[in-house]
Amino acid sequence: MSYLEYQHRSIPTGASKMLYMNWPLVLLLTAIASVGFLMLYSVAGGNLNTWAEPQMKRFALGLFLMFSIALIPIWFLRNIAGVAYAACVLLLLGVEFFGDVRQGAQRWIDLGFMRLQPSELMKITLVMFLAAYYDWLDIKKTSRPFWVLIPLLIIALPVYLTLRQPDLGTALLLVFGGTGVMFIAGVSWWYFGVVIGGAVALVTAVFQSRGTEWQLLKDYQFRRIDTFLDPSTDPLGSGYHITQSKIALGSGGWTGRGFMQGTQSRLNFLPEKHTDFIFTTLAEEFGFVGAFSLLVLYLLVLVFCIISAITNQNRFASILTLGIALTFFLFFAVNMSMVMGLAPVVGVPLPLVSYGGSAMLVLMLAFGLVQSAHIHRPRQSG
Repeated sequence: MSYLEYQHRSIPTGASKMLYMNWPLVLLLTAIASVGFLMLYSVAGGNLNTWAEPQMKRFALGLFLMFSIALIPIWFLRNIAGVAYAACVLLLLGVEFFGDVRQGAQRWIDLGFMRLQPSELMKITLVMFLAAYYDWLDIKKTSRPFWVLIPLLIIALPVYLTLRQPDLGTALLLVFGGTGVMFIAGVSWWYFGVVIGGAVALVTAVFQSRGTEWQLLKDYQFRRIDTFLDPSTDPLGSGYHITQSKIALGSGGWTGRGFMQGTQSRLNFLPEKHTDFIFTTLAEEFGFVGAFSLLVLYLLVLVFCIISAITNQNRFASILTLGIALTFFLFFAVNMSMVMGLAPVVGVPLPLVSYGGSAMLVLMLAFGLVQSAHIHRPRQSG
């Protein structure tokens, strides 16, 4: 759209912006969060104060944050994308020197009133910065090698800092989210084909090297792969989590055991039942019907984001919305695959359902960006 054409479009101002909110999206997010409140109440044995009430307060704060971000003009968000990315890089560096260590990982900064995980914030600011980059870049240059190298470096920096924490799950999400934005922006399929071909060749070489003089992985690393492929090889060790998760998933059947009747979570067989493995509790108590219903809610969020993006004539806003939708998809797809044994256990929470402060607030901030893009898109005047 040219500048003159843009001038003939109207953009909501003041209080009227609230009328142009994507309200179905707000209702869907609230419904998903409500499922989380219900499950957190259940895994706490009917205690509201343990996890459910703090999560409700965080969601209320998240809603306020989403509405606040939504009212900010999209052009302003585009202009500060680089600053936001740089700030997150500095926070990741701060984790190196001042971060809290928990369970052998150094990922958080203690702010007093909350513990912030900068890598969670980077998932969104990375998408935001890449969207601004491709909005600035001439479309004809999108697939030229030099202009492809720049976003790869933008992605590589936070990935490296995140791997040092160490946090493989978040690092992989940054890689997939960042390269996904490159794909959305129109980078040639040939680049992705080369990368996928190289990855397949590397995996093949790793397995072929086992037991040879040029073995590429250590024996214990191969044992971890064996456990992922067949958890029964170490049911009481590294395969314990996924084994108990599969038991919970299978015992739910079609309609589940009933609310607060799940044996795996109530008897504490299921580890991390309020965070990474909360989906298995849902499946055990409400069965296939409950699990599928949550999946439908997630997919509807994606549908509304995609519709908003493809009807938006602002390139930055469109890429940003699709990038956040992709990041959201990766969240729940990786978590569900993980607890079903289809992917390694990498510590990715179920969005808006798993207990956690940073993940909840960052996700609501992300949807605030989506709402800003939706509200401030050019519309026909008159």
